Amino acid sequence: MASAREMRLRIRSVKNISQVTRALEAVSASKVRKAVQAVTATRAYAGKAWQVLTHIVKQPGRESLHPLLSRRAEIKNTLVVVVTGDRGLAGAYNTNVIRFAARRFDHYIAPVHFIAVGRKGRDLMIRRRKKVVADFSNLPAAPSFMDVSAIGRMAVDEFLDGRADEVYLVYTDFVNMVKQEAVVKRLLPLEVDGGERVEEYETHRGPASAYIYEPGEREILDEIIPRFTALQVYQAVLESQASEHAARMVAMRNATDSALELVEQLKLAYNKVRQQAITNDILDIVGGANALAQS
Repeated sequence: MASAREMRLRIRSVKNISQVTRALEAVSASKVRKAVQAVTATRAYAGKAWQVLTHIVKQPGRESLHPLLSRRAEIKNTLVVVVTGDRGLAGAYNTNVIRFAARRFDHYIAPVHFIAVGRKGRDLMIRRRKKVVADFSNLPAAPSFMDVSAIGRMAVDEFLDGRADEVYLVYTDFVNMVKQEAVVKRLLPLEVDGGERVEEYETHRGPASAYIYEPGEREILDEIIPRFTALQVYQAVLESQASEHAARMVAMRNATDSALELVEQLKLAYNKVRQQAITNDILDIVGGANALAQS
């Protein structure tokens, strides 16, 4: 059994760890509130943009409207954008995203290459020997659309240049503070028929209206489709950041509770060791007194 001094040092060490985890929990709680506000602020714009794009794509001859809407006859290469975090201490958040992507694309019908958004995801995919063609790490704590738009532009360029016949997006959807779900969404070619977001944002029911576009439908599509693709990536990054902060807050709260529980157990063990030491001292004194009395 450890000595009383060793037990005191261990109790002090665990208390220090609990103070660190409590501080990290408070920081994550502050960051998750800001991240949720950013997610909420962009959802209305993303929903309206999706409504406009849905109407355009539902026009006759969607395959010839824009190259980003046309399906490839044969899938030869697939690009996957995986969004994770730059830091750890978030429980199984980063690992769950990579495992989800691996289950989905390890045995895919075509060769798959990845764009890693986040240092942790990049390191895990390289460790798993995945083909990572680009890395976007160290994004700002509150990224703007301009900070993330390069990811969307690269995905569009890969599709238009023929290096990818389809593009998928893997990220973590923020549901609430204790629930975050890894999801996969096809970015290109754009798919809106029967999608969840169509049901979520489309409030009009009945025959679709016919619009006249100025300066022209092709000019509008050339502008809105690449921009909306980048907007989807931006929304996914915001959702993932909110999920990461929430997961870190819960992980640090659990770590703090475990540390405090361990401190109580160590205190109990320390009191037993201390009591045993006092008992031994008393026995030594009594034994010495008896020896003196007999002599």
